[in-house]
Amino acid sequence: MKWTRSSPSALARPECPEAVDAADWRDIQAALDGDGDAYSRLVRRYQQPIAASMWRFTRDRGQWEELVQDVFVEAYLALGTYRGLSPLLHWLRRIATRVGYRWWKQRTRRQALTPSLVQDWDRLLADDRGDSSPSEAAQVVHAILDRASVRDRLVLTLLYLEGCTVEETARRTGWSVTMVKVQAFRARKRLAKILKKTS
Repeated sequence: MKWTRSSPSALARPECPEAVDAADWRDIQAALDGDGDAYSRLVRRYQQPIAASMWRFTRDRGQWEELVQDVFVEAYLALGTYRGLSPLLHWLRRIATRVGYRWWKQRTRRQALTPSLVQDWDRLLADDRGDSSPSEAAQVVHAILDRASVRDRLVLTLLYLEGCTVEETARRTGWSVTMVKVQAFRARKRLAKILKKTS
C-alpha cells in the first residue's frame, strides 16, 4: 500500500506525548512528512484490532474489507489533527465507529424479522449443552441487530459485542454518558418488543 501526502507537515517534530507509543509517534511524524512506508507500518500495527471492530458492523467479507480500508484512509486524511491526547488505537477506534455508523445510515434496505429468525434466537437461548457454534450464534445476533435502528444497533454493538464500558462508548460515539445509558435502555426495550412481536 503506497501512501502519499500533497502537503507535508513542517519539519520540526513535536515531542512525543506520554499517551502515545514512541514508535507510533515517529511513524506519524514521518507519514506527515510524506513517508508512505511509515503510514504502512501504522496500518500493519493496527489493522487486526480495527478489522475486529469493523466485523461488528457487517458479516459480509467484501464490505468488511472496504470498511477497514475506509477507516485507514479516513485516519490518514485526518492524521494532521491527531494530537496524541490518547493512544493511537483509541483515536482509530473512534474513527472506526464513525465509519461503521455512517455505513449503517447509508444502507436503505431493512428487512422485517422473520419468525424463523426469532426461532433461531430462542433455540440459541435454550441451548444448555452448547451445541450451537459461536459462528452460528454470531450470525443470528447480527441478523437481529441488522433490523434495529442505526442508533440502537450502534450502542448495543459497542456495549455488548465490543464489550466497551459506558464511558468508552461515550468517547467513541461523542455522546454523553447519560445519553449512552438512556440509548442503551431504550434500545434493549425496543429489541425485546421486536422479538416478542415476531414470535
